[in-house]
Amino acid sequence: MVTIAGNGMGEYDFSNLDFDISKFDKVICDSNFLEDGKNILKLKYKQAKEYILQNYEKEKILYVVTGSPLFYSAGTIIAKKLPKDRVKIINNTSSKSYLLEKLFISETDVNTISLHGRVDIDLTKFLQNKYTFILCDKFTISRLKTALCYFEANSISTILGYKLGFNEEKIEKIDLLNFDEHLLDLTAPFVLLIKKEFKNKNIISEDIEFETQRGMITKKYKRQLTLQNLNLQANNLLWDIGAGSGSCAIEAFKRYKVKTILFEKNKTRIDFIKQNLKNHYVIDTKLLSGEAQDFFQTLKETPQRIFVGGGGIEVIKQLPKLYEILDEKGILLINAITLKHLNLMLTVLNEAKIEYEVYSISLTTYKGKLDLVEPERQLFQIKVNKK
Repeated sequence: MVTIAGNGMGEYDFSNLDFDISKFDKVICDSNFLEDGKNILKLKYKQAKEYILQNYEKEKILYVVTGSPLFYSAGTIIAKKLPKDRVKIINNTSSKSYLLEKLFISETDVNTISLHGRVDIDLTKFLQNKYTFILCDKFTISRLKTALCYFEANSISTILGYKLGFNEEKIEKIDLLNFDEHLLDLTAPFVLLIKKEFKNKNIISEDIEFETQRGMITKKYKRQLTLQNLNLQANNLLWDIGAGSGSCAIEAFKRYKVKTILFEKNKTRIDFIKQNLKNHYVIDTKLLSGEAQDFFQTLKETPQRIFVGGGGIEVIKQLPKLYEILDEKGILLINAITLKHLNLMLTVLNEAKIEYEVYSISLTTYKGKLDLVEPERQLFQIKVNKK
């Protein structure tokens, strides 16, 4: 039989456990705990999991976890692997409940993510509610600064909960984007509560909402078709090559909550993109300045989607390389406005024996009292599904 209990907030000891631990054959806890005894095993998670799964039928085991076993805990992961009649959970106060009670904040206003031992931010939860509660490790603040690099300091406000329940407890407001990480020992337990101080803009943007160089924007109806054909999923990584104003990547983030990397070589357009990323509060994005093809081999993360909206002939020559870089079952979508570029794209793909589909898109608009026909430029899209 296994009992999984939380030690609550404060020191790494058993002082918050209100039952007799001597009745257990083995007490398992993390190496951070101060307790010692013949029946106490200090094990890392994988070792604890292995021991419990091998011995739960032979011994009465107590597994003590920090905080609450029901809150981002290894305890719940192990519990799910045991028969329901062989495991019992005794809850305790989590860092989230502890901090929210101190600040008089309702849990309904809070989304929660963990960046403890993780680098990936769940964009479906981060800054989507009034508050975002974050479980942290020593790398978290640096990671958040990178993710929020196009934010103004007044776009968010942040509460630091440091060593909650300890004698050295701190609950104070910090300037997260300019925080000096040497001020505290960030290996100690701490959490962050970020309040969103901005209002989300409409998910579908009008063209006038983007700062742009004349003609360097993928217009609204083309953005809609492009994003539809990319079949984006939340937390995908999207490359936007020849980003122009950044409108496609920005709307992809707003609508689908994807991570983005934008490639642009024109300095004027880069300035516009930076302003647009700031205006639309885009999170977890990178803007790379220069020839796009120079970056392809330097990036470590594998994109699930690649959109080629520009970049010129040198980028077209690199389409097979982009196909190689693309994640399995990913999508490569290429826009062509001129027949010259379309023919070159098809030649490159055919020579590389890459299968594709071609779509021809045109739109006619009517102005005034429907008596002035204004045809738009025709757009060709090439879609490649990596198998």
